[in-house]
Amino acid sequence: MREFIVEADGGSRGNPGPAGYGSVVIDAATGETLAERAEFIGVATNNVAEYRGLLAGLRAARELDPAATVRVRMDSKLVVEQMSGRWKIKHPDMKPLAAEAARILPAGQVSYEWIPRERNKHADRLANEAMDAGKRGEQWDAGASRAALDAAGPGSAGSRASRALSEPSGPPGDATAGAAKAREALARARDTEDTAATAATEATTGAGEADARAARTLAAHTLATTPPTSPETRPSVGWASAPDLGAPATFVLLRHGETPLTPQKRFSGRGGSDPSLSAVGREQAERAAAALARRGTVQHILASPLARTRETAGAVAARLGLEVVVEEGLIETDFGAWEGLTFGEVRERHPEDLNRWLADPEAEPTGGGESFAATAARISATRDKLTAAYAGRTVLLVTHVTPIKTLVRLALGAPPESLFRMELSAASLSAVAYYADGNASVRLFNDTSHLRP
Repeated sequence: MREFIVEADGGSRGNPGPAGYGSVVIDAATGETLAERAEFIGVATNNVAEYRGLLAGLRAARELDPAATVRVRMDSKLVVEQMSGRWKIKHPDMKPLAAEAARILPAGQVSYEWIPRERNKHADRLANEAMDAGKRGEQWDAGASRAALDAAGPGSAGSRASRALSEPSGPPGDATAGAAKAREALARARDTEDTAATAATEATTGAGEADARAARTLAAHTLATTPPTSPETRPSVGWASAPDLGAPATFVLLRHGETPLTPQKRFSGRGGSDPSLSAVGREQAERAAAALARRGTVQHILASPLARTRETAGAVAARLGLEVVVEEGLIETDFGAWEGLTFGEVRERHPEDLNRWLADPEAEPTGGGESFAATAARISATRDKLTAAYAGRTVLLVTHVTPIKTLVRLALGAPPESLFRMELSAASLSAVAYYADGNASVRLFNDTSHLRP
């Protein structure tokens, strides 16, 4: 039976901020690198990025040989302990990711080991390359880094460093170590003056002469071309942050038009009767479509799979000449046994469950509905995916009350209980812009001006 080693890492420049992951699959018997995976995932936390790296590595191992045993090595104590079952998973963003990781391969085939950060440099380099690509508005490409370096010419610092990665020299036994350290220098020297110099120094220790020269040249090139950064100049999240990095991914959030249940204020989630728009709702959808056509900024339309959102999105799409893409992650919360009931009816029939639901985001509606914490995890993952996919674009998301309120809450950094303090009318428009530096801007909220005659 084959045995693989999966090394994975993830990072976030802001926590939360622009994030990426890296994973590598290694043949345990030969030490050969069999697969590399990396991706810029938009705005996320370090832990989410680490879990995404784990998922990518496990999937790559399964693609190579679904019967192989896998040793996962990560420098994230949190992920290793949680996946080993020794630590409880409490954070709503972590639970679905951990559950997904556990489903990729049978539990008996996978083991987890914590390693120091300095032993996880390959995956760390891939994660940083993915984040660098995201900063440029691109996705990571396996050959892009070396191709870009070689394109500078055979005598350039980048080319010499690139050759040092694949053509180590020096006495036997030192070549592998030298190439690995030069590779580390290549990945790390982008950050700061101090990091570049330190990486070059480390790369010369135990390396062949060609590797050492490449690392020193790379550091000198980095020092000459990269302005120094410090904690004071690096981007931070919030109003006092540095200037944003390019055009944002802008999500225009449109709640669907009225259904027969809307004016009665009945719970209407994904587990109910899936009502269509009423006559009033269809008129609201047309007015929203006309308003969006006048603005002329929407480039893509995504909608929840439920009938009322697809119908609303269809009215806008017909006016704008765009297609509607169904996005499962935008679906409304499942309200369980409360579907179709008013708040007062739920209070009468399920008072204890309602009180728990109002007090605790982890509490589920009666009958196994979806908690607000679970909804937030789902919406957060959907947001990250769409932010990465539509960087620099304006996208109309036609969805529901809870997803829209959750997107706004997350953008503002507001607590879960703020959901109960937000008003969101049928067919209202809101907008959230996500920048590459991790900042988010809520530009509109509950705008219904287009619905007035």
